[in-house]
Amino acid sequence: MCGINGIISKSSTPEEISNSLKKMNQLIYHRGPDEDGFCIENHDKATIAMAMRRLSIIDLSTGKQPIYNHDKSIVIVFNGEIYNYQILKKQLENKGVTFKTKSDTEVILKLYEAEGESSFADLDGMFAFSIYDKNRNKVFISRDFFGEKPLYYYKNDENFFWASELKSIINNLDNKPEISKQGLNLYFRLTYTPAPFTIYKNIFKLEANHYIDYDVNSHSFQVHKINTIKKEKQNIAFAEAKKELKNRMLQSIESRSISDVPLGTFLSGGVDSSIVSLGLSQMNHQKIETFSIGFDKASFDETDKSKLVAKLINSNHHEFIISEKDIEKNIHEILLNFDEPFADSSALPTYLVANKTRDFVKVALTGDGGDEVFGGYNKYYIGKLNSKYTNIVPAFIHHASKRVLNKLLTTKDDNRGKRFKLKKFVNAINYNNEHYWNIISLGFSNDIEKLLKTNSIQTSVFSYYKEKSNITQPKTVHEYREIDRLMSLEGDMLVKVDRTSMLNSLECRAPFLNKSLWEFANSLPEDYLLKGFSKKHILKEAFKEEFPEGFLEKSKKGFVVPVGDWLRSGLKKELESYIETALLEKQNLFNIDYIQQLVKNHLTGKEDNSYKVWTFYTFQKWYVNLYIN
Repeated sequence: MCGINGIISKSSTPEEISNSLKKMNQLIYHRGPDEDGFCIENHDKATIAMAMRRLSIIDLSTGKQPIYNHDKSIVIVFNGEIYNYQILKKQLENKGVTFKTKSDTEVILKLYEAEGESSFADLDGMFAFSIYDKNRNKVFISRDFFGEKPLYYYKNDENFFWASELKSIINNLDNKPEISKQGLNLYFRLTYTPAPFTIYKNIFKLEANHYIDYDVNSHSFQVHKINTIKKEKQNIAFAEAKKELKNRMLQSIESRSISDVPLGTFLSGGVDSSIVSLGLSQMNHQKIETFSIGFDKASFDETDKSKLVAKLINSNHHEFIISEKDIEKNIHEILLNFDEPFADSSALPTYLVANKTRDFVKVALTGDGGDEVFGGYNKYYIGKLNSKYTNIVPAFIHHASKRVLNKLLTTKDDNRGKRFKLKKFVNAINYNNEHYWNIISLGFSNDIEKLLKTNSIQTSVFSYYKEKSNITQPKTVHEYREIDRLMSLEGDMLVKVDRTSMLNSLECRAPFLNKSLWEFANSLPEDYLLKGFSKKHILKEAFKEEFPEGFLEKSKKGFVVPVGDWLRSGLKKELESYIETALLEKQNLFNIDYIQQLVKNHLTGKEDNSYKVWTFYTFQKWYVNLYIN
């Protein structure tokens, strides 16, 4: 686990490149404080330079990077973990391939040397790596199936940069790029910016399950999809599927527990983290370490569930209760480390639990991905309800009653209760099968034209993802899940966990994010995943005998934090500075009257605009501290 950086330059001197590379590496020191590594290769067409910072987890003594092949014609730097590297290594050894280290990094290198870029599809893990092949004079840069590990890139006439974090690229440019209109619109609709876009024009994220093929001779590149999806059997009885799921889940937990350093689990008490913690505890002879976080606001605190599971599996449980003051001390560092606007407020407690966990272990297993893989979100059955609702209620009646319902369902405090969820459903209803695109828009959604000035609006904001997924009008749970894999999982969930954990030099691993599990879930009938109002039905059935009766059916809020309250108190002064007319006029992005009224209504308690105001606040914080400074 670490971070990587790279430069391909047509004209810079070796000294200039070395200085740039060192600066890029230093900016991501937190990703790998244990050691660093550099390589600079000169070619008549360009200079190729790669670097990495390492957090040592596997092969502590011989895993130093960069790693070369036997004649030094191929070199790699790697960020992540390959969970099936021992299997792949054995297969290569059976073919006569020899190894100098015990690291997974060398396995990637030797696999590429034997099979080329097609070998990327064989990797089970989380990764971003770059390989320079002198024989072909090409650089290959690859990213894992789900996008657990980040990779940004930028090209101009003279240079090509790539990096694990955006800051490494931005700090090497003479001027900050313009704000991307596509990135801006995606952010304010979704509260994050999914790949391939960023908030900056012409700086991109490499999409999950893709690789860059850069030709050094022509200074051109292409982005290719890694062909990894397998079609599995479709007809399987529920009992058999349940047994198969449990076996695959436990195998995934075991593969993600390989480590030469201490590890534990994040235990929120929800279905996914409880199953991961249970599985890990059953594989260990000693007590495992579990970690949870709670809130001093009772309506947001759910530590009773994590305590129950900790007692059940007999773990060494560590519980941390946080308050607004804890957040205030860290909020600046947490939000700005994302390098672009990011409004998932659960990043705040995720950072704090990672920070506390790092005092005890170097690796933590998480329950991330369970909802996307096995259909655990409310929005999945809300999506299915849309078609039933629109078949019963005529459009003119819905539109006539929508305004009244919105007023009746308006809340004044930061509470994600039944009224909040019902209001979300009412506003997501769509008679043109656009409902799911509305559901996933957690920011301004239908109000984007009120928020942004006309010159900043991108009307076809989701067109790229509709074309990419070949799902224009999603109607099924499997289609909803695929959209989430492409967008919210890569752009939100995994960004949140990666940045907050790596800021604390903690490695997080997600057993649910396994290609085998994803492919298996895709092969199942939809009612195995979502049966009536029972979400993740087959997953719960597979493990229900391991837990007290009814435990896995208990509702859970998720990692929700009361940012709406905090914006009215400790963050109020800063928020008010962000709606000053002079600043808004200088930005020329927002409709000033609208945003000022929206914020004032929230601050005075007239209505609860937590999601929207927090989305605006995090954008302004980025803009004032990172964009214009």
